[in-house]
Amino acid sequence: MLRRRLNRLCGGDENRVDSRTIYVGHRPCPDTEAFIPSKFCDNRIVSSKYTVWNFLPKNLFEQFRRIANFYFLIIFLVQVIVDTPTSPVTSGLPLFFVITVTAIKQGYEDCLRHKADNEVNKYLVTVLEDGRSVKKESEKIKVGDVVEVVEDETFPCDLILLESSREDGTCFVTTASLDGESNHKTHYTVQDTEKDLQALTATIECEQPQPDLYKFVGRMHIYKAEQEPAVRSLGPENLLLKGATLKNTKKIYGVAVYTGMETKMALNYQGKSQKRSAVEKSINAFLLVYLCILISKAVVCTTLKYVWQSKEGQDEPWYNQKTQKEKDTNMYLKMFTDFLSFMVLFNFIIPVSMYVTVEMQKFLGSFFITWDKDFFDSEIQEGALVNTSDLNEELGQVEYVFTDKTGTLTQNNMEFIECCIDGFQYKHRDTHSEVDGFTMTDGPMNKLHQKAGQEKEELFLRALCLCHTVQVKEAGSEEVLADQVDGIDGMLPQLEEERGFIASSPDEIALVKGAMKYGFTFLGLESKSMKIKNRENNIEEYKLLHVLNFDPVRRRMSVIVQTKSGETLLFCKGADSSIFPRVKPEEVDRIRMHVERNAMEGYRTLCVAFKQLSAEEYAMADTGLREARLALQDREEKLIAVYNQVEKGMSLIGATAVEDRLQEEAAETMEALQGAGMKVWVLTGDKMETAKSTCYACRLFQRGTELLELTVRTLEDERLKREEKLYELLQEYHRKAVQDAPPVKAGVTRSWSTANQDYGFIIDGATLSLVMNPQLEADASQYKSLFLQICQNCTAVLCCRMAPLQKAQIVKMVKNSKGSPITLSIGDGANDVSMILEAHVGIGIKGKEGRQAVRNSDYAIPKLKHLKKLLLAHGHLYYVRIAHLVQYFFYKNLCFILPQFLYQFFCGCSQQPLYDAAYLTMYNICFTSMPILAYSLLEQHIDIAILLDNAALYREIANNAMLRWRPFLYWTVLGIFQGLLFFFGVRFLFSNPALQENGQVFGNWSYGTIVFTVLVFTVTLKLAMDTRHWTWINHFVIWGSLAFYVFFSFFWGGIIWPFLKQQRLYFVFANMLSSVSAWLVIIILILLSLLPEILLVVLRKPRGPHSRQKKPSQSNVGGNQSSQSSARPLLMRTFSDESNPVI
Repeated sequence: MLRRRLNRLCGGDENRVDSRTIYVGHRPCPDTEAFIPSKFCDNRIVSSKYTVWNFLPKNLFEQFRRIANFYFLIIFLVQVIVDTPTSPVTSGLPLFFVITVTAIKQGYEDCLRHKADNEVNKYLVTVLEDGRSVKKESEKIKVGDVVEVVEDETFPCDLILLESSREDGTCFVTTASLDGESNHKTHYTVQDTEKDLQALTATIECEQPQPDLYKFVGRMHIYKAEQEPAVRSLGPENLLLKGATLKNTKKIYGVAVYTGMETKMALNYQGKSQKRSAVEKSINAFLLVYLCILISKAVVCTTLKYVWQSKEGQDEPWYNQKTQKEKDTNMYLKMFTDFLSFMVLFNFIIPVSMYVTVEMQKFLGSFFITWDKDFFDSEIQEGALVNTSDLNEELGQVEYVFTDKTGTLTQNNMEFIECCIDGFQYKHRDTHSEVDGFTMTDGPMNKLHQKAGQEKEELFLRALCLCHTVQVKEAGSEEVLADQVDGIDGMLPQLEEERGFIASSPDEIALVKGAMKYGFTFLGLESKSMKIKNRENNIEEYKLLHVLNFDPVRRRMSVIVQTKSGETLLFCKGADSSIFPRVKPEEVDRIRMHVERNAMEGYRTLCVAFKQLSAEEYAMADTGLREARLALQDREEKLIAVYNQVEKGMSLIGATAVEDRLQEEAAETMEALQGAGMKVWVLTGDKMETAKSTCYACRLFQRGTELLELTVRTLEDERLKREEKLYELLQEYHRKAVQDAPPVKAGVTRSWSTANQDYGFIIDGATLSLVMNPQLEADASQYKSLFLQICQNCTAVLCCRMAPLQKAQIVKMVKNSKGSPITLSIGDGANDVSMILEAHVGIGIKGKEGRQAVRNSDYAIPKLKHLKKLLLAHGHLYYVRIAHLVQYFFYKNLCFILPQFLYQFFCGCSQQPLYDAAYLTMYNICFTSMPILAYSLLEQHIDIAILLDNAALYREIANNAMLRWRPFLYWTVLGIFQGLLFFFGVRFLFSNPALQENGQVFGNWSYGTIVFTVLVFTVTLKLAMDTRHWTWINHFVIWGSLAFYVFFSFFWGGIIWPFLKQQRLYFVFANMLSSVSAWLVIIILILLSLLPEILLVVLRKPRGPHSRQKKPSQSNVGGNQSSQSSARPLLMRTFSDESNPVI
């Protein structure tokens, strides 16, 4: 009972019912017994993660969920609790630095989210209260408020349109921020509402909030004095969504139905799942190896300590007697604390600072993509955008590219090319010698030089002018006329009234403009009256009765109009697969040839049909549509049933062909990606013939490519059931493409295997559903396995007639296949969002279908052609840089800790540190961190121009080649060799008892300082040898780090610090450098340590196309190459024996 009351108070009670009731303007209705306003959420939008109060605990909790951070926290606590040989500062300070830097970064990002939220929540909007317009902050809007919105403003919440400044009661909106569609959509006011909204008494009954942008079901009860309440249906055409923008309409009024986090925009907001790169997985694997090494070292030292102490006199020497407390301590507890002490002593082998360096490298490195001038597009005045910097190196590991067609491979810029009327082709030419602007180029073989009758022509053109949702926008007097209408009867073109068109699809505008070319001009829609001007310049008026909206399932749209003479006509246009079954079969044959030929040429085709409705048919359709639109339950299904009933028995008039041209350099880009060893799959909702033609134009399919087709057409077989035929074809294609195909070397693509037969695979959405979800579940895995193996052995794959969810299913299937290949999805529309989110790397194109894909992507580029440089240059370099960073970090820490481990054999495993605490703390933070960070940001081992010219170079780093176990073993062996050399080289020096002029000997801190000096200089000079691209920044950080080490050592040992209990390094460094022997040993050990690398460079010849000298160019940060840079490939130091460069 208490729970129910609390829910009612908090507005939670509404979740148990299917609908909500809203009082317009908060005015009670006459027939309600009591006016109890419902509790709904406020209009605040919250996208931030933290508040001032929970930031610290929440952020710390999240950071210590990372295994590495938690490990170092445990080490720090052990140092605090247990008597360890090193100060807690040595691990506490680096951990504090890492946690602080990460917290600042995350706090800053959340501050930006708070700022964005405040901009939205504090935005002033106009609300009608008691007949007055009142300015309110957006967050204070309540459900039921009547809100005023003016042109170019965004809607502050989800509104039902009550009144518009346009005479026809419509308004235009763009929903680019919601569904990615930048075209204008038309919305309608609720019929029979009062002009004076203050006098309007009404309630709205509608569904509870749900995320589908295209669905809304509700009804409005309008109460008038001494009259029965009028009930009007509400649908998506009445709902104005938060985030959409009002266009071409001066002002509207709407009532708030969903607010705040219940708006459709908020319900569609989903945090992107955390994507992890292959490099992160490699780091974790390497960490486990080093953790095992660390534990092994601690176990060995603990064991040896107790073995040594078991000898008589060693456990308690005369100069170090045990206290009573130490004697009473449990032996096993003492062994455990000793083990922990050794863990603390050697814990620096696991680099805590590597995580911060990697984070900084990714964050700062992403700016080079944003700053790249080659990505700037002058048309939209924008460059590339990085939404996720965590995946930079993944751009260099892509194996599969999934691309959309429309707007990605093509421009999404529609142009009317030709039409076919009653089996005759009409192709427009820009000439005035023709009688009516029509020309005949072909047709049925026996009627080549004839043309369709004038009546059919005019009916077809009227259909193009009437069957659409295009609106006319009058242009200003200063605007230049964009379109011209052809003259009639040989006259010169006459200027039409200046106007522009607004539509929800560029196809519709192209068709209306196509009709204009042939003399029929759409003049606009006013008060449900559509006006067109025919060839004789006469105005024709049609009353618009109903619009049967387009949807992706029906793949067609219709309008029902009434002529002045009272005839009722239905005009329908849609995909051939949707129209042909609904018209007479004998009419289909005349049109099908043209549709298929146009599709083969790469044009987008639509078929046009019409039907004359009798009075009985229209009355039945009108009643059915009105009843269906008033339904609150299953409205969509009821509407589709009525649509299907009306749209049958139609007459086919003709078909249209619209061209969508290829993107700039689309073919070159696809060719480069395939040359780099990537498999390209085209996933599109378009028809097969059109998509196939685009694939040929993009060079994904070549003339010699054998196409393996798995579509509804190929599954038609009278002998076999569909699934049996599917299995038979899969078996046949598998035998052809997989079993009988000769083995191909990994990464070798078409250009290098011309002797073999190339295969291309084509599948459509319906067949894919059969493959993914067969009737017998036992067949599912077998079908998927065969399908995947066939696709993986084809040079290119085309998936047509795909729904957005199917695109994501394809990506997920490949992503989870054997070997877990790295996938990349690229698209420009809202229908591509699912596959962009599913892939390892998602790329959005800033195209004409809005910015939904861009916002959900990891990277955004203006044009498809920019993908080539993004992957082949930036991706290649990012991967090499971060791979070298990771290997180098483990290597330098192994060099650092190995002498410390060896030292225990010479001090009775007493946990005596070799290095001073200051050196332990500063090694990773100050002395060696900046050079590798600069390297990982600026290194260019191969010139960018060479990387772009030789796509095959991309294959050398494929499959995470630089972070495999073999290069890891090389770096580990190098670290062990140098660590042994440092320790025993200095020990050899100390075998000479007199190291100074006065005959004094060096102590243990001098020993450690000499080892540390050799260590810092060696690992820094090793990085200098690896550097191919020198900038002033590299010089500054490399030589500056060495100078800082020398300065710090003098400074730290030259002053007596009052806060130190023991001044271990007092004048040790200065004293050490006074010895010529020490100088000699330091120089010799550095040279001996680097000798293997020097010999490797001298003796091994560089291989592959990247061994050529770099092109000289100006040197700048992160940009062009230095002319002095060597061309020796970086890769040969790590995996040259594995790589197979193509000469």
